[in-house]
Amino acid sequence: MSPRAAWRLESIGFTRVYDYSAGKADWGSFGLPLEGKRHSGTRVGAHLRVDVPTCTLEESLRDVRARVRGVAWETCFVVNEHGILLGRLGRAALDRDDDATVEEAMTSGPRTVRPSIDLSAALERMRKLSLSDLPVTHSNGLLVGVIRGDDAERALQAIS
Repeated sequence: MSPRAAWRLESIGFTRVYDYSAGKADWGSFGLPLEGKRHSGTRVGAHLRVDVPTCTLEESLRDVRARVRGVAWETCFVVNEHGILLGRLGRAALDRDDDATVEEAMTSGPRTVRPSIDLSAALERMRKLSLSDLPVTHSNGLLVGVIRGDDAERALQAIS
């Protein structure tokens, strides 16, 4: 909405008016509610897993491996102190048998999707890239969870 429209709404009595200048796409990328035929329930944000294991650059690979396997995951997402996604430790990195740090073992800049992407588009991307899951981030890079291929497939069947 334009600033002029926001001021007009305020002038006719609306007390909670916001001028969200980043736009609808950014609104959706933060997982905020969407309506219409392609509502929030058809998007990744409604079906992501938030219980993903995370680690930091300085941690020991041995410590992270034990923690990740203890919660039955095969990957760990590397974040900074603000929760911004920096990298990923996949199976191969977690199987290493040395004293490396997470930073030395991780893959930088993993592919991501936003909470607002359609489930079908996310699933298509996973198939094309032979991935079983994709990290989900806000447009500012904040890790919010993971969409798994099997979860996306089940959700699409339930929606149809």
